[in-house]
Amino acid sequence: MQDDATEVTAAGIARLAGVGRAAVSNWRRRHADFPQPVGGTETSPAFALAEVEEWLRRHRKLAEVPLKERVWQQLVGHPDGPVTALVHAGCALLLIHDRPPVWLDISSGTDERLAALLPAALDEVLTPRMPETARPGRPDRSHVNGQHSVNTPSAATPATPAAQAAQATPVTPATPALHIPTAPRLLPSVPLLRGVAELAAERGARPTFEFLLGRHLDANPRQYTLTPPDLAGLMAALAGTPATVLDPACGTGALLRAVADRPGRRLHAQDGSPELAALTALRLALHTRAPVHAAAGDTLRADAYPELRADAVLCHPPFNERNWGHDDLAYDPRWEYGFPARTESELAWVQHALARLRDGGTAVLLMPPAVASRRSGRRIRADLLRRGALRAVVALPAGAAPPYSVPLHLWVLRRPDRTPAQPEVLLVDAGRFTAEGRGGPDWPGVRETVLDAWGAFDRDGSVEERPGLARSVPVIELLDDDVDLAPARRLPPPADTGGAGRLTDVRARLDETLRLTAELAPPPAEPVPPAASGRLPLTTVGELARAGALVMRTGGHGGHARVPVLTDHDVLAGTAPSGTLPESEEEPVLTEPGDVVLPVLGGGAVARVVDEATAGAVLGRNLVLLRPDPAALDAWFLAGFLRGTANHRQASSYASTATRLDVRRLQLPRLAPDEQRRYGERFRALDAFERALREAGRLGEQLVRGMYDGLTDGTIAPG
Repeated sequence: MQDDATEVTAAGIARLAGVGRAAVSNWRRRHADFPQPVGGTETSPAFALAEVEEWLRRHRKLAEVPLKERVWQQLVGHPDGPVTALVHAGCALLLIHDRPPVWLDISSGTDERLAALLPAALDEVLTPRMPETARPGRPDRSHVNGQHSVNTPSAATPATPAAQAAQATPVTPATPALHIPTAPRLLPSVPLLRGVAELAAERGARPTFEFLLGRHLDANPRQYTLTPPDLAGLMAALAGTPATVLDPACGTGALLRAVADRPGRRLHAQDGSPELAALTALRLALHTRAPVHAAAGDTLRADAYPELRADAVLCHPPFNERNWGHDDLAYDPRWEYGFPARTESELAWVQHALARLRDGGTAVLLMPPAVASRRSGRRIRADLLRRGALRAVVALPAGAAPPYSVPLHLWVLRRPDRTPAQPEVLLVDAGRFTAEGRGGPDWPGVRETVLDAWGAFDRDGSVEERPGLARSVPVIELLDDDVDLAPARRLPPPADTGGAGRLTDVRARLDETLRLTAELAPPPAEPVPPAASGRLPLTTVGELARAGALVMRTGGHGGHARVPVLTDHDVLAGTAPSGTLPESEEEPVLTEPGDVVLPVLGGGAVARVVDEATAGAVLGRNLVLLRPDPAALDAWFLAGFLRGTANHRQASSYASTATRLDVRRLQLPRLAPDEQRRYGERFRALDAFERALREAGRLGEQLVRGMYDGLTDGTIAPG
């Protein structure tokens, strides 16, 4: 059943029809019968989804709105907002997943009947899966454990006036992450829930929720800090096989999802954002049969689990927070290793994690590198080392997690059950596994190096030194004035892997590449005589698509895990697929040999023909793929003419911060196949010349950097 009240923006219409936003603006200007706005603003109007669908069908802009797109537009156009809609959808999907006969029964009647019966059905399925869920008609508990942990002095701490003042600071207590919605709140969501159920019948309940959540996260990238799946998997592996796991800053639940399922496992999650806490609770419940204890609230000020002693804590805390509770929490018993400075919020999270561990339990936290060396935190770092709580510091490659330009650290901690006689700390530097481009690090290399070193250290208390990679350092060696724990400053330099011989090889490859570049350089340009320079008849990409001469596809917003993604950066730089997309069950667009791929943002006149090496990659965001019919269009002819600067200029629209290309407006001449191939061969030769120039530049930079390094570190003589 379609919800007539659902609204859709111009961007949503473009996605439904598989076109750019400029095309939607054209339709509004050229077609008097285009639906009128029903909401939004003058600059960002909203339209009734049902009217838009009917208009698109009438004008043959699409045969049928795909089910997943219809559901997505219902979700983003929900009157209470997309997050509420997503929570309602997640509740229904959990019911469909756990008790499909109940869903079939209550959904067989009217919308009003479904809304009336759904809360009780959700109560039955959510109570055993998420014990703290708030139920309709019952007052919310002010704290999921029935007590507050904030500003509570330890028994040994006298209740000074300052402590009493700190305790008097008003704090919003933690609350259950999920509240079962009432029938009136559910009624506007019923059309969406029916569409979600239909989508779940095709894809499954869990993939459906992952698809909708992934779309929501991708549509709001600045609101959420994500933990990439490979990093989450590494952190979970470092924690071992715990039975009870806590993530006190759970975000979207990536870390708890990475923990392998096992009998008797219990998951605890808390997040300061009620939205994320609710979505993560549902995501985890759909992912595992383990009980999910989830709370919403400021973890440092309003800890939901003060009595918990977990086997493991996994945490990606917020970085560089000044307002973390420094003024309110001076007498909190969690600060066993020292009261963190206002600028050391990360050390507050470290001590919170240790406080929630059982003796011998393991915590793994993602940290900014500055925490390892800031002077304001040196006393706490020193006490963590002396008492054997800090066991390892791992320097990750740049690109492991946001912010991608910074090489973050992992801290592995243990709640001490005894103080080691001769404590050592494992330092690992995985920086060498940084990959070129924006595809992230070489995760198999990172994982093997880190887990091998940690496994040996955890078993034996020390590791065999690996220059440039890993070393176990006596704590006494670190307890100087700075207590600097940055691995790169404590590890011996990597062994020489070739020195002058390696640079000689680079020089030989550069000579060969320069020779090839000279051979591939295009011959002198031959101007066309004025008498023969008449304007060729032109057509557009849009006209060719309507005529069936090519198929046009846009990049997706999700896809299957571990499939290489061709990004707009790869296309611009001429490199191999290097990207990732949010994991979802959305069907990705896969490239094939002969496809022509263009970036639509940034204003660069670039088009790339997919070869055998690139074929099979997923088409990334901000890319458009053109698949020409070989009988009608030569791929290199198409790509070459689409790269024309004037062509791009006339097909581009300009905003205050970006240039967007309307691919359908790009032009190319109408030529016979033989003439197309003649142009295509010339364009192919130019492409080979361009690639050779790039390779020469890369080798030249490598040679220059190697010479500088060799001369400065003494491995190469000055002459």
